[in-house]
Amino acid sequence: MIVRDVFGTTEKGERVDIFTIKNSSETAVDIITYGATINSIYVADKNGEFADVLCGFDTIEGHEKLSNYQGMTVGRYANRIANGEFEIDGVKYEVVKNEKGITSLHGGGELSHAVWKAIIIDDSSLEMTYTSPDGANGFPGKVDFKVTFTLHEDNALEVKYFAVSDKKTVINMTNHAYFNLAGKGDILNHMLKINADAYTPTDATSIPTGEIRPVEGTAFDFREFKQIGKEIHADDIQLDQCKGYDHNFCLNDGDDAAAIAYDPESGRMMEVFTDLPGVQLYCGNFLDGTRPGKKGEPLIQHCGFCLETQYYPNTPNMPAFPQCTVDAGEKFESTTVFRFSVKK
Repeated sequence: MIVRDVFGTTEKGERVDIFTIKNSSETAVDIITYGATINSIYVADKNGEFADVLCGFDTIEGHEKLSNYQGMTVGRYANRIANGEFEIDGVKYEVVKNEKGITSLHGGGELSHAVWKAIIIDDSSLEMTYTSPDGANGFPGKVDFKVTFTLHEDNALEVKYFAVSDKKTVINMTNHAYFNLAGKGDILNHMLKINADAYTPTDATSIPTGEIRPVEGTAFDFREFKQIGKEIHADDIQLDQCKGYDHNFCLNDGDDAAAIAYDPESGRMMEVFTDLPGVQLYCGNFLDGTRPGKKGEPLIQHCGFCLETQYYPNTPNMPAFPQCTVDAGEKFESTTVFRFSVKK
């Protein structure tokens, strides 16, 4: 069942709608047209008690003025591009440098702060579309974007990404949800497993150095379940410069879950599946409690964790990385699934 309502109005006077998708288990997902944002996910714990497992905002004002991409669809190019520049077929493109005037982050936030058009497909699926004009934030090509959200009966939220450009360009889409499976507090006691033997270390501007570094023997080894907080502040320059985890993990091949997280207290568990080569683990390191979130509660440091399925950061400038450049008319397609359950 999908119910549509009005969420609010942007500063520009644009109406923003909210859609609630609910299945027979009463699991529910709220999605708003501003940023094609997953606003809330309500799932049951081991006692059958429901809670919202996403950090974010109750109002459009929060999303417009206070957001760090909570729940938003991110692109054109998710994550970072070094120096805001790259080349395609010998042509240099200079794109927005919206992070400290040095790097291009999340394509300048264009997709995340746009009001998308929405169509209800059926009782469990919602489709959102947005067209980015040629040259937006410096990126080549007019691109038609589409994201389809489907809530299945097994409590899996499937997110399908689609894009097609009229010029050769780079596309890297993800969702920037901040998860907290306890529905409160911080996520340092959450247990996390990531199916990755390696990660991409970064420089002081959070751009990959180009090295594919094994996780073995490091604080980045999540191949077996480990508390997120166990080594988040370990003596490692990679953690020091980011105040914790904010790194791309190079996913192993295969059909296994890319990552699994669970909260020992509530028993809530989330499995993440993707066809993309990487996932960015970010743990809200730079949140400091000064911004009010839902119900006015402060967004404290480590209040949520992100598992942003993606192509690696700065891929256009790193030819050895898996590439995400698409030709004119070529379809970009990807699927990520977040499946919720209770750990027995």
